[in-house]
Amino acid sequence: MGLIKNQETGEFRVMTDIQGLEDFLGDMDFKVAGTTKGITAIQMDIKIKGISEEIMHTAIEQANEGRQFILNKMLECVPEVSPELSKYAPRIIFFQIDPEKIGDVVGKQGKVINSIIAETGTKIDIEDDGSEAALKAKAIVESIVHDPEVGDMFIGRVVRIRSEIGAWVEFAPGKDGMIHISKLSDKRVEKVDDVLSIGDTVKVKIIKIGEKGIDFKLLEKLD
Repeated sequence: MGLIKNQETGEFRVMTDIQGLEDFLGDMDFKVAGTTKGITAIQMDIKIKGISEEIMHTAIEQANEGRQFILNKMLECVPEVSPELSKYAPRIIFFQIDPEKIGDVVGKQGKVINSIIAETGTKIDIEDDGSEAALKAKAIVESIVHDPEVGDMFIGRVVRIRSEIGAWVEFAPGKDGMIHISKLSDKRVEKVDDVLSIGDTVKVKIIKIGEKGIDFKLLEKLD
């Protein structure tokens, strides 16, 4: 939708055009996308200080008329979804293979995969299996929304240490708990620094939840 407005008198005309001429010469380029039922997205570029409610109402009404006209013309040509893809439409096939076999498919210096591409005329993309990363992201989200309970186990990162007292572990974004020095090992520990350092990844278990926060027991140091 385009706009020509007389800044002195306030008189305006909204133009319906899909060719772009109104964008170059006019005061507004207003795109309104949608279906027969309603608007799905809008985007506007404007060259004047602002537009009134009347202009906006007019533009949306005209855009609706134009959209319905175009959609009806499209339906005349394609009244329903085709039962199968056109033979000219590109096709994408996605499947997973054992990550350990990726090297076999690629081959030395890419010879195997390049020979497949040359023989079939296809484009092949091989990506590392993202399921592990997705599961990690899922675990992070769940740790944020989960209400901790005694007995819960987490993998977290050591973010603070007080050598004679304990170490604080962040087990979810913005959430942490303390491992008291007495809970670092079954043996006596003189200083926390003898066991852990800031940045260490650890597996911990909740042994107490009190007014001062969460108390952990160290189960395992992972790195």
